Amino acid sequence: MQQTTPISDAAVNFIAGAATREHAPEIVDAAKMCLVDWFGVAIGAINEPAAQSVRRVARRWGPQGKAHLLLGPPIAPAAAALANGTMAHCMDYDDTHLDGAGHISGPTWAVALALTEEHGKTEREALAAFITGFEVSARLGAGGFGRKLQFKGFHPSSIFGRFSAAATSSVLLGLDRQQIAHALGVAGTTVSGLNASFGTMSKPFHLGKAAMDGLLAADLAREGFESATHLLDAENGISGTLMQDHSIKIEPMEFTDGRALLRNAYKPYACCKATHACVDAARKLSASVKPGLIQRIVLGASPMTLAVAAKPNPQTPLEGKFSVAYCASLGLAGYAAVESDFSDTRLRDPQLRALIAKCEVAEQPGTELTEGFVEVHTSDGQKLRADVPLALGNPGNPMSWTGMEGKFNGLVEPILGAETRTLFSLLRRFEEPGTLAKVMKMVARDA
Repeated sequence: MQQTTPISDAAVNFIAGAATREHAPEIVDAAKMCLVDWFGVAIGAINEPAAQSVRRVARRWGPQGKAHLLLGPPIAPAAAALANGTMAHCMDYDDTHLDGAGHISGPTWAVALALTEEHGKTEREALAAFITGFEVSARLGAGGFGRKLQFKGFHPSSIFGRFSAAATSSVLLGLDRQQIAHALGVAGTTVSGLNASFGTMSKPFHLGKAAMDGLLAADLAREGFESATHLLDAENGISGTLMQDHSIKIEPMEFTDGRALLRNAYKPYACCKATHACVDAARKLSASVKPGLIQRIVLGASPMTLAVAAKPNPQTPLEGKFSVAYCASLGLAGYAAVESDFSDTRLRDPQLRALIAKCEVAEQPGTELTEGFVEVHTSDGQKLRADVPLALGNPGNPMSWTGMEGKFNGLVEPILGAETRTLFSLLRRFEEPGTLAKVMKMVARDA
């Protein structure tokens, strides 16, 4: 008996209808905030070792194309998607979707921009494709599926990023329903990404590879490549293979006009999202306690924090981003936990090392990664505590456009200088015709 495919069919129909869908102003505004954040964290990562390695490989392939490598020349779309998608996640400073699909914007904007340049699409078409891909990824990872995958050791951003990239690419390449189904099948059979890679260059590479694989999937489908089209529904497909205890699976879903974007979160701190509540709490306490008087630090953290961000003794800046002890110690010492605080010099600071050694991570069962507390015990008998029910940057405690501009300026000004504000202004009104060409002219480099 032929298997029914309600999930795959719903996804295909949703993607196929992208060109006729109207989006509310708040959805378009949310997509543009993702875009601004994407450019900021990607440009700011230009000197990151992972970015440099991937960029060298992409350029050495010598592909011809019209899609720009950020701060580089035009190359083939797949190569641009690989490099730019990796750059967007190098600092672990990019946005995160609360429902479990991870860092969706990284691969999604990478392919949207690459294909828009390559095929001469409009800014509005790019936005529509991005919103569609984002919605697909967010819905596939919702219902606890993405979170459960992460507890099992898989990186949701890598897995669902392939689907967002394939969906976005399918829209911009104008695929029909059958081709879209095959594109999703190719994306599905390439899913990968292990949490054991966190704290190394492989983690940002997960997103670049997801972007490239999703674009490749759609490109192959356009050329008649056929795949299994039931992987989102089959018992031995995505759900059953990755979650072999069958404790949870992808459920049939209702897609919206992009409402998943309103559940997106942005990072005020350049580290794993699961550390942010403790950073908020530590910063609240920093003015009330001198680091030299601290004897003991208790970090109340979610189970997810312990699963992905509890490295007790980080030895590299990348490991520091996944150490709630280091991140909270930065806050207690008065640092803002921005990218410059994740350096070898800061990591070796004797005061910070002493604070890290005094940290105890106390798991708080039943809590979300957006909540936590810090409790400090001092040598003069004080016990100070700060609770954070919802960390800054999340829906309900959102980052404002003013906050986003400050983050963007801090990342981009060291690279672009006085042009930074012009770039921000262009991205804020990205839907205007001709904007992408102006943006890429500002960030293109021939050498």
